[in-house]
Amino acid sequence: MPWLTSDDFLETLAKLRQRGLPFLLSKLVPNNLARTRSAFDDPQLQAANWWQVPAVRQRWSEKISGSAVIPYEAHVASRYLAGRSGLRLLSLGSGACSHELAFARQPHFAEVRCVDIAGRLLQQAAETAQAEGLTNFRIEVADVNQRPLAPGSYDVILFHSALHHFRDVAGIVARVRAALAPGGLLILNDYVGPARLQWTPTQLREANRVLRDVVPASYRQRFLSRQHKRHISGPGRLRMYLADPSEAAESDRIVPALRKHFQPLEEAALGGNLLTLVLKDIAHHFLAEDAATQALLLELFRLEDALLETEPSNLLFGVYRPLADNTAS
Repeated sequence: MPWLTSDDFLETLAKLRQRGLPFLLSKLVPNNLARTRSAFDDPQLQAANWWQVPAVRQRWSEKISGSAVIPYEAHVASRYLAGRSGLRLLSLGSGACSHELAFARQPHFAEVRCVDIAGRLLQQAAETAQAEGLTNFRIEVADVNQRPLAPGSYDVILFHSALHHFRDVAGIVARVRAALAPGGLLILNDYVGPARLQWTPTQLREANRVLRDVVPASYRQRFLSRQHKRHISGPGRLRMYLADPSEAAESDRIVPALRKHFQPLEEAALGGNLLTLVLKDIAHHFLAEDAATQALLLELFRLEDALLETEPSNLLFGVYRPLADNTAS
């Protein structure tokens, strides 16, 4: 794990343009929780996030539900919650709550509760719920690490891009197992790859080859910048710690913790091994629906699937039920 990389300098310049000097100075405060909050709690943030590309989202839906137009929330509701009502869902580290709002729109839930430290994002989600008349939607500003989880209190617990932000993953997964009511489910859609986003040599080598040989120069200009993306080094340890001390803190321990406490009812490898690296900071070029852009995306998808044949997926979707007490160890 290098302390500094070339991407660290480019990322710092990008953040200065996108979010200003006060944001960068916020990374110098000694409080880890405050630095984490500053990374996320901005409803007005503009960024080139690769997971916002429609074709990427459709790809994930197809891998999970078998259909590009059926998102995982609808898939879970139809497959596992049919005929059930009055359910309670808890989302830990919910962020902007877009997926939790999708669950709240389903008829099965008496309560969908979002817990996060990002109060502004939660408030924005609450306003959306109020505008839609979703009376079952709740927000709670709290640190998940300090929040008690009453035994048997929830029917569904959700981690969407959240569990990889917590330390003591094993402890949190054990607490979640205890907090589920009989017949309860854990839903995971998360990053489970290398800790601190320290990409493998294979991933970096293939990402740089694809950036150089596959992605045209016209797609490489970085978001809100005149710079072109020419090389991928990945983040260094120092920037990871300063920018967000929670990012992928124990991501490599998620799958072992799940295997200890839960039985998978289904799992889907969503990738991210290549696309995360290649599309970072240039994803805005891939929002267009013209034939050339879509063909390029399909080629990137093919190349990522080829990489997934040789290494585990960095992104995992799964639905799980607790192991019986005599089988968990």
